[in-house]
Amino acid sequence: MGSDFPQAFQKELTCVICLDYLVDPVTIGCGHSFCRPCLCLSWEGARSPANCPACREPSHQKDFKTDILLKNLVTIARKASLWQFLSSEKQICGTHKETKKMFCDMDKSLLCSLCSNSQKHRDHKHCPIEGAAEERREKLLKQMRILWEKIQENQRNLNEKRKRITLWRGYVYHRALMIRDEYRKLHPVLHKEEKQHLGRLYKAHKEIFPQLLRSWINKYQKKKHLKETYQELMEMCHKPDVELLQDLGDIMARSESVLLHMPQPVNPELTAEPITGLVHRLNRFQVEISFGYEVSNHSIRLFEAVRSWMVRPDREGGSLNSDRPDYFAAWGARGFFSGKHYWELDVDDSWDWALGVCKDSWIRKNGTMITSEDIFLLLCVKVDDHFRLLTTSPMLPHYVEKPLGRVGVFLDFESGSVSFLNVAKSSLIWRYPAGSLKFPVRPFFYTGHR
Repeated sequence: MGSDFPQAFQKELTCVICLDYLVDPVTIGCGHSFCRPCLCLSWEGARSPANCPACREPSHQKDFKTDILLKNLVTIARKASLWQFLSSEKQICGTHKETKKMFCDMDKSLLCSLCSNSQKHRDHKHCPIEGAAEERREKLLKQMRILWEKIQENQRNLNEKRKRITLWRGYVYHRALMIRDEYRKLHPVLHKEEKQHLGRLYKAHKEIFPQLLRSWINKYQKKKHLKETYQELMEMCHKPDVELLQDLGDIMARSESVLLHMPQPVNPELTAEPITGLVHRLNRFQVEISFGYEVSNHSIRLFEAVRSWMVRPDREGGSLNSDRPDYFAAWGARGFFSGKHYWELDVDDSWDWALGVCKDSWIRKNGTMITSEDIFLLLCVKVDDHFRLLTTSPMLPHYVEKPLGRVGVFLDFESGSVSFLNVAKSSLIWRYPAGSLKFPVRPFFYTGHR
């Protein structure tokens, strides 16, 4: 910074984190100002509310707007520093005795206006130093914002993948227990089929689990690479104008290259393995159901609640897909409170759907909370280019293929359980633990048609 520039003014334009001129300055609630990149890095991973780096006052602020006044003042200060540098004897052209105000992009040198038009430099790209430095700094800042968004997105994906690894291991374990228990209800002659069924499950686990780990490692390595690139751009932004122009090199091209190769997600999915005689056994309890009460999506917000639980925070408030259908909810005209009951619903023409049973009190509350213990639902939601299956009470993702055609629902009040079946594959999707169902319920169907 220029020593002749008023020190008090200079201090007000200095970031207390990097101790340099403010770059893309932002001002938080307590009134202190910082470089946007410095504050982002300082608050990365901090618990909410984060503390002001200067006075330690808590701040809930997340979205920052550039402080235009401070930015303009910093520009004035940088110009003063630049002109002080250019006024030195070293920056006077020895041939023409003029100040070197031009920058040659070809050989990264400072030139006077006459030299820039000479035969040697005539075909080179050159521009005024003052404008060139500001232009390149703005390009760097724009690239940094893009990088920071990718860093945050990558961190969310890392958190999701860590959670998915834990959920996957638990899911395979509980699915194996569920399959064993289901075969015990069938004929002993199916012992060989049970063994083969479980063998394929464990084989799939051994193949998928390393993929999930590798995906997490790749995301972690990408996080480090993105952050290193971001910090390199930040250091470049803080350089004096002339140094910035001379040292810029291929940093922009390298930062763009980092953004091109993002690790692809792994979406684990098990094949729906058939269980011989499963649907046949439950058909003995088949009942006819009818839906007597329907509402449009204006009255119920089930998928909005699912979205807030499942989809990334930056996607909240948007639709689950770009061509969002109209949703309709329907409740069964008949309720159930004892015995065993089985029915099937066709979901082939549906986009997103949810089916199962719910308590009457949940209906009266016009429920929106997926955390409610009054509903037992299987949900199918399209996210990006794939479908996700989940069940409620509690919310749990399922890593098995999406059912096509009909889905079976089985109520067993004797054991207090609800089961969902892939009818076409004669496969068990999920069965709630015994004792889960303790109150009267009625069928529920929520669907969107394109």
